[in-house]
Amino acid sequence: MIFKSKANKALDRMEDPRETLDYSYQRQLEMLQKVRRGVADVATSRKRLELQINQLEQQQSKLTEQGKKALQVGREDLAREALTRRAGLDSQLGDLRAQYQQLQGEEEKLTLASQRLQAKVDSFRTRKETIKATYTAAEAQTKINEAFTGISEEMGDVGLAIQRAEEKTENMKARAGAIDDLLASGALEDFSGPKDDIQAELDRMGSGPGVDLELERLKAELGQGPAPKELNQGTPGAQEQGVDAPQQAQQKAQWPQPPGGAQ
Repeated sequence: MIFKSKANKALDRMEDPRETLDYSYQRQLEMLQKVRRGVADVATSRKRLELQINQLEQQQSKLTEQGKKALQVGREDLAREALTRRAGLDSQLGDLRAQYQQLQGEEEKLTLASQRLQAKVDSFRTRKETIKATYTAAEAQTKINEAFTGISEEMGDVGLAIQRAEEKTENMKARAGAIDDLLASGALEDFSGPKDDIQAELDRMGSGPGVDLELERLKAELGQGPAPKELNQGTPGAQEQGVDAPQQAQQKAQWPQPPGGAQ
């Protein structure tokens, strides 16, 4: 049961209705040809019987004439022999005529069957062509709809190819961005250009205070620390002097003055 169901499903998937219709039409033509051949054979047999009947009728007429002539010359014995042979021919003619009528009836039946079968074959051919045209149009429409919706096998392969190409492109872009970040941070060295360790060190030092300042700002927003101190423009020495000026003045007042008023 399982094997038959699987085989039936496989055959149904492989079957083309147009090919099945063409095969059925071909079988009907073969059947019609056999019927026509049967009609021809019966007609041939009937014609052969007709010829035999005609020959026996001619012999019967000839024996009748011979019997008359024998009586005219006084040969009654020859006339009797001619009539005896004629009686034998009458029996044969009766059998042949019965067979002839039977074959004639069979020929008429086969001829009528051939005509009916011819009409059915012609009707089937018209219907077959209509079904084939409808199936072809429906198949074309289905393929067009599948192509538009992307569910066909061909379009599905194209969609998968596009998806793989997009994924590879994204991976390459991510890899290129990661390499740029590693080059900028100094984790990787750029062997394509001149090596400048001083510039790399300056870049790292320049990026450090900005990160610390941003960290202090985030802590202040979360209430985990004081607000960050903005760095004033100018040199670091001037900033330190501006911040600690009162403390330095107090220390200078406490220090002893050297003779001569030297500072």
